[in-house]
Amino acid sequence: MMAILALSFAIALVLTLLIVRSSSLHSKLSGDHDLSGPQKFHARPVPRIGGVGIFIGFCVGSLLWALRAPDSRTMTLALLVCVFPAFASGLIEDITKRVSPLRRMLAIVSAALLGVWLLDATLDHTGIPGLDWIAGFPVGAAMLAVFVVAGVANSINIIDGFNGLASMCSMIMLSGVAFVGFTVGDTWIAGCALLAVAATLGFFVWNYPMGLVFLGDGGAYFLGFVLAELAILLIARNSEVSPLFPLLLCAYPVVETVFSMYRRKIIRGRPMGMPDGVHLHSLIYRRLMRWAIGSRDAHVLTRRNSLTAPYLWVVCSLSSIPAVIWWNDTFALACWLGVYAAGYVTMYWRIVRFRTPRWMVLKR
Repeated sequence: MMAILALSFAIALVLTLLIVRSSSLHSKLSGDHDLSGPQKFHARPVPRIGGVGIFIGFCVGSLLWALRAPDSRTMTLALLVCVFPAFASGLIEDITKRVSPLRRMLAIVSAALLGVWLLDATLDHTGIPGLDWIAGFPVGAAMLAVFVVAGVANSINIIDGFNGLASMCSMIMLSGVAFVGFTVGDTWIAGCALLAVAATLGFFVWNYPMGLVFLGDGGAYFLGFVLAELAILLIARNSEVSPLFPLLLCAYPVVETVFSMYRRKIIRGRPMGMPDGVHLHSLIYRRLMRWAIGSRDAHVLTRRNSLTAPYLWVVCSLSSIPAVIWWNDTFALACWLGVYAAGYVTMYWRIVRFRTPRWMVLKR
């Protein structure tokens, strides 16, 4: 297995390097030329098809593993079939910039429905009062799984705003899935999660800290889909795993997404799907990296960008670590989830109201 993980990493590493080195040939299609959007913080056009290296690295590793492990071959091949629509819709958007959010959402929903059909990835228990009644029906269990997959995939795309942010957070959360998978003896779940981590690490080398290539919608949807699908299968195949484990594990992107929807619709009276520049990661970039405010120098912007992500790695770890520790204790997970959500909102409002603790502000 270690050799396959190393190969997945190497394939993603080399392919991503080739994308970077050949950017002049495909920049018109793959480049992110919009430098003025509300969530644009780079100083020059950058290829946004880094998900290609991750996807191919994961696929090659999975196929080799399927050859070596006949018992899990069907599940592995089915997972590759399921993930393709989600990845493809994002990649087409990265290249054409013409795929509407609705069409991308439908592609992710289609991928999740394939997961229900081919992998039996449904949520027949949630640990949440009210939802368990819905989950008790086969159709309800399937629809809840589709909702979770679509939500997590889009939440990874939402936090993809800075060098190393979405990719490192995804690796943290996938590592949590792998750890619990090994703990309960589900080596297939753990192996798939580690393959995704290995391929993502190959991309991460070129994405952080210099931002030579971006994850793109294709990469974000791929990571979000694999993370959600493996988490659902983990609790579906192993009854000892609490159904709240995935929710706390993914609390950072999930809370960010839910809070953003509330902030846009309730507070600002705008459509929930309209992008804006006041996500938590955007506020940290603008208000905690004060030493570089006002500068448009490319080197300064890149450094300021790269210094933002570690703050959010900590934010992600503050939910992922308790989730891994109390993976089978629903009450403890529920308590931690409440504390985390309250802490997130408190930190957000302190930053947005210019009351950030001094120890968090980075100055020269």
